[in-house]
Amino acid sequence: MRNGKSVNMTVTDKSISGYVNQGMHGSQENLDLHNSNNSQVLRNSSDQTNSDMQGSFDFILVEEPGDDEVKQKDSVFKSAFQYAGHRLKSVCTKKMLYKRLPVLNWLPKYNGDDAIGDIVAGITVGLTVIPQSLAYSNVAGLPPQYGLYGSFLGCIIYIIFGSCKDIPFGPTAIVSLLTYQAVAQLEEKVLHAILLCFLCGVVQLFMGVFGLGFLIDFVSGPVSSGFTSAVALIIVSTQIKDILGIPAKGATFIQLWKSLSESMRTHGIQPWDTVLGCCCIALLLLLRVVASTRIGPEDDDLRTRRHRILTKIMWLAGTSRNAILVILCGLLGFWFSDNSPLKLIGPIPSGMPIVQLPPFGYTREDNTTVSFFDMCSNLGSGLLVLPLIALMEDVAICKAFGNGKSVDATQELIAIGIANIGSSFVQAFPGTGSLSRSAVNNASGVRTPFGGLYTGILVILALLFFTPYFYYIPKACLAAIIIAAVIFMVEVKVIKPMWRTKKTDLVPGIATFVACLVLQLEIGILVGIGLNVLFILYHAARPKISLEKLRSCCGVEYLMLTPDRCLIFPSVDYVRNLVTKYSHRVGNSVTPVVIDCSHIYGADYTAAIVIETLTKDFAARKQPLFFYNLKPSVYAVFEGVEPSHLIVYYTQEALDDLLKERGYLKPIKSNPSIA
Repeated sequence: MRNGKSVNMTVTDKSISGYVNQGMHGSQENLDLHNSNNSQVLRNSSDQTNSDMQGSFDFILVEEPGDDEVKQKDSVFKSAFQYAGHRLKSVCTKKMLYKRLPVLNWLPKYNGDDAIGDIVAGITVGLTVIPQSLAYSNVAGLPPQYGLYGSFLGCIIYIIFGSCKDIPFGPTAIVSLLTYQAVAQLEEKVLHAILLCFLCGVVQLFMGVFGLGFLIDFVSGPVSSGFTSAVALIIVSTQIKDILGIPAKGATFIQLWKSLSESMRTHGIQPWDTVLGCCCIALLLLLRVVASTRIGPEDDDLRTRRHRILTKIMWLAGTSRNAILVILCGLLGFWFSDNSPLKLIGPIPSGMPIVQLPPFGYTREDNTTVSFFDMCSNLGSGLLVLPLIALMEDVAICKAFGNGKSVDATQELIAIGIANIGSSFVQAFPGTGSLSRSAVNNASGVRTPFGGLYTGILVILALLFFTPYFYYIPKACLAAIIIAAVIFMVEVKVIKPMWRTKKTDLVPGIATFVACLVLQLEIGILVGIGLNVLFILYHAARPKISLEKLRSCCGVEYLMLTPDRCLIFPSVDYVRNLVTKYSHRVGNSVTPVVIDCSHIYGADYTAAIVIETLTKDFAARKQPLFFYNLKPSVYAVFEGVEPSHLIVYYTQEALDDLLKERGYLKPIKSNPSIA
């Protein structure tokens, strides 16, 4: 009893067995039950005068006044040092070292078979990444060489920190488009893109160190599908201009197509680029089919060696389709080099990039200085959205090729964060794991992340020796490579199963898709996440309550109401109204009502206030209301508002005792049908 109000709680020998208070365990013989005002109150029989402890398991410790402030400060410092020591001890362990440096797990076991598999996969991915990186630079609105700059150092860094053997780090379609939207309208786009790469890595590393990888859990499957599909259409739209050989600009899907339509009216379509681009797309799609074609019988045991060799050759030709196309189109561009009717990439600086710090500011031509904070302000929301989307793309790849293994999002954040920070020192724009190159890597038989070394070496060789020849690659060829890759990112196939499972999931998915096409990508995905949160809040605010009529062991009929989730502020008024409505509609005004709290694992202050009001309402009309199987943690929340009519029990025998005390010796005659 506190302040003269008693908390009614039924405690029997059997009820104690349901939830044992460890602080009171072994002292049950000191607890007596006393009847007062038709309620059972828990008292401490060892001290009848200590009335302030009635109905509570709490202990009040009284200290002599004096040095309270000094003791409190010492306690705070001691707790802080203990926590810091515990964290430091948990970090500085061999297990944590092996967890944060995955290379230590597989490198000691590395053998010749692993080396052969990694070399083959690394070279195959290298033949894919070189033309893709040149094309993704175009998506990002940057000169072609910056895609190559982001394709070698990050791969090597990921070998040490990455946890997935199939991921080759580098530029991707989604990250390139986000980079374009962040820097397209800025002066000195290259400098801002390099700084964006550095800051993206810093944000990812910070999130990894503090274990914030769970943030991607707020991006649901429908939102992710809508976002990815919209990105694919936007990327295709950005490449249409190179297929048609016309200029176009725009940050959103609608802006791009407005600019394309104006350019087509003004400049007209360039026939050579259009024909070449369409032929390249057709050839790439054909080679994609060739890569999955198998010669000979379906049963592997019946295939001859010739069948296997032909199948392998066709797979290699299909997998290397991007490199084959670039070589063929480069020869065509060289053939027309004197007066080419095709739009070519143009000159690319040869050699390795200069290793230097990312630009933390620059000076304009008019001698005005743009500071680091000005550059960060120019980049805007891209500093937060791009790291999260890059992580989402990376984790999706880990799940796709993890063979059911759990994905450590924290470690992936650390890996791609350090890779982006390192890439920014060689003048790259942001990157992450690529799904298309990961599929090539996996199909090529990669054994460990060490395959990234051979991919990086191949890119370095291309920078040192082959950049002069990239001059002759037609832009339409690179645009075709991007279009042929991203059209399969439009996730139409998820609509049908989503419709079958839960139709409301289509709402955030379609809303995200439309918002990303009409608005900026970061705003579009925030719209989808916001809708998901609203659905979750509505679901929490409208719990389901099952209703059934039961009989106690002594034959008394009562109503059992069972909420299916926690009681928190959005839902408590709704639950209170339902309980009141059912108690009036079913049975009669004296039918006992029991609320089964088995599924209530949490509550808050608002819930405690509403439950107190509900118990008062039932007490005013003299209708019994009991709470069954209330968790101790939830009871502690309710006890905080000092309810005067809260009655809790844990066994059927305790319910019979409560009903007998209230005169329910005979069953109440009423309609037994369930409402």
